Amino acid sequence: MDPQRAPRTVGVPREIKTAEHRVAMTPDGVRELEQHGIEVYVETGAGEGAAFSDDDYRAAGADIVATAADAWAQDLVVKVKEPQPAEFTHLRPDLTLFTYLHLAAYPEVASTLLASRCTAIAYETVQRADGSLPLLAPMSEVAGRLAPQMGAHHLERHHGGRGVLLGGAPGVRPAKVVVLGAGNVGWNAAWIAAGMEAEVVLMDRNLDRLRWVDQIQKGRIVTLASNKGAVERHVADADLVIGAVLVAGGRAPVVVTDAMVRTMRRGAVIVDVAVDQGGCVETTHETTHNQPTYDLHGVIHYAVGNMPGAVPHTSTYALTNATLPHVLALATQANRGAIERDPALALGVNVVNGQLTNRAVAEALGQNPVDPLEVL
Repeated sequence: MDPQRAPRTVGVPREIKTAEHRVAMTPDGVRELEQHGIEVYVETGAGEGAAFSDDDYRAAGADIVATAADAWAQDLVVKVKEPQPAEFTHLRPDLTLFTYLHLAAYPEVASTLLASRCTAIAYETVQRADGSLPLLAPMSEVAGRLAPQMGAHHLERHHGGRGVLLGGAPGVRPAKVVVLGAGNVGWNAAWIAAGMEAEVVLMDRNLDRLRWVDQIQKGRIVTLASNKGAVERHVADADLVIGAVLVAGGRAPVVVTDAMVRTMRRGAVIVDVAVDQGGCVETTHETTHNQPTYDLHGVIHYAVGNMPGAVPHTSTYALTNATLPHVLALATQANRGAIERDPALALGVNVVNGQLTNRAVAEALGQNPVDPLEVL
């Protein structure tokens, strides 16, 4: 495919990552693309996990195709998660892939994308001039709101936890929830935990962000400047620790060390939402929805890499709301035209023609980035 020609067809394959029930586009999203003359090919059953039937997509104007290969054969493929090993054979030089990639955490996926010479654009590194991440934000909000819910569930004794009710009871102290990071994940996690009447401590190095939270919550959430000493003290005293530290495109820094985890109460719970960027807790490794937790040092670790997949109907709507304008741009203006018009989308480009083009991703993988406009 000529890289200057707009990809006129869009493929939506079924997600195959373990227990991933989201789909990259709602029927409403399909209808919007079809209104602009863009043909959309949806793999049969792609939306079932999110409660969208093939007939829903047909009614919106999509063509339902029988195999993943048919969906992947289109000019522009939109997904939710990074390509899985079984999907690697679908990658090719004339393909544009638009999905969450998290290449700093999945270097083997990066190597495969580079070898395929496709163009890969990552939702999570599309970044506006003010530093905001508009395509990561909706899933961060969902994951943040899920984190206290999952933590509360695993604090129950029959799930291995301490047997603590997050909101306590009249005359009984509530659980202490420590949230590390006050970005979209952390703020939403703290907000929901506070709504469940837990004692919430939100920590971040950005004092302006903490001021904003304090003004909104009027002291209901305790805000603390993050440093090693403060983290050590509050993690040791926590019933639930939620890791929500993010470096756009890069690997999450380790904030909670192995030694800190060893000081925690037996049966306390860690929910490391940052695990899809490598994790901000030294003792976490990625788990799945099928086997979401493990016990280490007597502490329950929940580290599912695709948390929003637990609520796929909500998540798919939230994701499509954010991605659809960019999908439309890529499908009507071609890659070069779309990123020339949108500097935020340009930062989303991670791989072009066998080279890394996002600085944070390249640095995390020990390589030098190139300007995407130079290689498109």
